[in-house]
Amino acid sequence: MASESSNQEAIENTKQQIRGLVSEIAQLSKSELDPGEFYAAFMQKIVSALAAHGGAVWSLSDDGASSVLYQINIAGALLDPDSEDAERHTKLLRVVAHSNEAQLVPPNSGFGEDGAIGNPTDHLLVLAPLAGDQGVEAVVEVFQRPNAQPATQRGYLRFLVQMCELAAEWVKSQKLRQFSDRHSLWAQADQFSRLVHHNLDLKETAYTIANEGRRLIGCDRVSVALRKGSKCRIEAVSGQDTVERRSNAVTLLSKLATRVMRSGEALWYDGNTEDLPPQIESVVDEYVDESYTRMMAVLPLKRPETKADAARDPSDVDPNETKKREEYIGVLIIEQIETNLPRSVLDPRVDLVYEHCCRAVSNSQEFNNLFMMPVWRTIGKTAWVIRARALPKAIAITSVVLAILCTFLFVQVDFSVEAEGVLQPVNRHDIFVPANGIVTELLIHDQQEVSAGDVLMTIEDPDLLIEKRRVEGQLEETKDQLSNARRAQFQPGLSPADKIQVSGQVKQLQLRRDTLNQELEIINQKEALLTIKSPADGQVVLQWDVEKTLQHRPVAIGQVVMTVVQIGEGKEWELELALPERRFGHLAEYLSDPDVDELQVEYVLAMNPEHIFEGTVQRIRQSTQVEGEDGTVVPLLVKIDQAELKTILHGDLRPGTTVTGDVHCGRSSLGYSWFHEAIQWVQYHLLF
Repeated sequence: MASESSNQEAIENTKQQIRGLVSEIAQLSKSELDPGEFYAAFMQKIVSALAAHGGAVWSLSDDGASSVLYQINIAGALLDPDSEDAERHTKLLRVVAHSNEAQLVPPNSGFGEDGAIGNPTDHLLVLAPLAGDQGVEAVVEVFQRPNAQPATQRGYLRFLVQMCELAAEWVKSQKLRQFSDRHSLWAQADQFSRLVHHNLDLKETAYTIANEGRRLIGCDRVSVALRKGSKCRIEAVSGQDTVERRSNAVTLLSKLATRVMRSGEALWYDGNTEDLPPQIESVVDEYVDESYTRMMAVLPLKRPETKADAARDPSDVDPNETKKREEYIGVLIIEQIETNLPRSVLDPRVDLVYEHCCRAVSNSQEFNNLFMMPVWRTIGKTAWVIRARALPKAIAITSVVLAILCTFLFVQVDFSVEAEGVLQPVNRHDIFVPANGIVTELLIHDQQEVSAGDVLMTIEDPDLLIEKRRVEGQLEETKDQLSNARRAQFQPGLSPADKIQVSGQVKQLQLRRDTLNQELEIINQKEALLTIKSPADGQVVLQWDVEKTLQHRPVAIGQVVMTVVQIGEGKEWELELALPERRFGHLAEYLSDPDVDELQVEYVLAMNPEHIFEGTVQRIRQSTQVEGEDGTVVPLLVKIDQAELKTILHGDLRPGTTVTGDVHCGRSSLGYSWFHEAIQWVQYHLLF
């Protein structure tokens, strides 16, 4: 009784284990595993449930060849396609697949002509088809012990058939997922083709290829390089609005694209550069170090062949045309940095993007290379103006524009050039600093009347004072030495040689004394110059707040510190205009006319701009000079009506008054008179 109870318990445990494995296989059939993962888990559980020696999942192609999808402990002879055992076994699998019925095949058995179909192994083969919606997808095979009872063997077969029915659910769901993925891929491909061929603008086409191509392929980055002469330039990079062509990565990628395009062969990099040409290998290594790319495809873009070219007889084709058709127009670059798509998934998507890329780039280049295409494109964009509803407005606007243009071209007006200047008395004297020094005393104030010889200011030069003290000290020392030498000259008992020596010393000291006296006289003359006096009678004109700008401040030689002007009754005034050199050409052209004897000038004062005064150019300086913001100028001396000025200004004429003058240069069209500066700038900077 104890033995029978123990057997019953073992049977129940075995059944429980089988139920658990069946449940696991049922759950496995509802999963979304890849084929390799599913078949591995499926066969491991089948072999474990049946306590079999091994098993395999076989796939049969349309031509009848078999390939193993997954196997456990399969005999090596069955995997050798050239062996006789493998051929017999393959035919057996084909029979099961075509009949769609499970079979038990005893060891070393066969049927058909001369046993060409059969089991070449020492195991019992339990075979069951794995069917899908469109027929048998695979054949599941289990290698079982041959010495089991017939009822047990039939149990093996029923179990395997039930498990294949469960696995068929996974096959059907896998097919549905494949169809769904394929439908999604074709939808993406359709959208990609429409977007890529939507626009003929070359730059926009390149950006569309880069961004939409990356989305379709599923990689990390797609770049488009276009041919510029003999080199390639990166035109678009996916995910970037602009391309920084000076960056190291873009520079190296352009260099790589250029070399691959010249080679004419596609480059597939997967981490190994041993088989690459040296000129490409070096650039790939540099770029990978910069960008950390794991996989990269660099594909030269070839100009596609048109239908007309394909229909022509090759003997009638011009070699130059053939060369043009076969030229490369750019490079498509696909990179994987973090993703790792297999080549089986990547290749068809890359091929699709590549074909559309070649045709889209070629069409865009041909469109943009048409003669005067920017002009035709602009005309096309403005074609709306001739439509019925917009035609009246277009005619009105065109009429107004033509009227304005005719006015600018044919209406003649007085033409003049503008110049800035100042109003100054004729009799004026600028006071310059004669030496470097420090202002010690300022004896006058602004607009003070002075006479010739009046002291205006005094300057102290510390260096000159030190030099004077040095010379005076040397002079006193020389005089003392000269007195001592003269006394020694008349001492009794001197030999003739000593007398001659002392006489020489006396003459030398006399010469040194005279030299020092001359130096002291020059220093005194310099010192006298430090007292600045008025050169003539008149009125002093100083800068604003001159005590703060000059008193006890250092001054440099040649610096103008003040001006003495004569502005009393009967004193003459003059107008100095600084005409910019760029405007002097109009004046010279006008003066070349023999009928012109004088130049008229109209000017206004900054202090009284409501009144316009007239004058004539009295003299034009032959040399130019540099002044302020206008740069090089030509000075003009204008004769003015002093009485009119004093009447309008009530006699309040101020030296240095700012003046803006217009020098008359004849007549010209209204447009040229208004825009001659712009016209001259275009002629000088753009047309020259």
